[in-house]
Amino acid sequence: MFLPKYPDTPTPPPAHTHTPADQAAPVRRSLPAVSISTGAVAAVVVGGVVLTALLAAVAVSAISVAIAAVVLRSLIREQHRR
Repeated sequence: MFLPKYPDTPTPPPAHTHTPADQAAPVRRSLPAVSISTGAVAAVVVGGVVLTALLAAVAVSAISVAIAAVVLRSLIREQHRR
């Protein structure tokens, strides 16, 4: 029922056969020259510092809102008990 269906004829061999290159001279591929300017490095560093500061500000704000919510909840609970 769940068995795969195989083709009736085998697949033909690939038309392209690999011929090995001359082993005496290995092919050297040159990488493109990449120059990184100091301005780009400074921009990345400043961007990282700014993003880290924003993340820290969001975290501190979230913690302060959570603490304020707990305090308000306890004050409201105490008022309802009276």
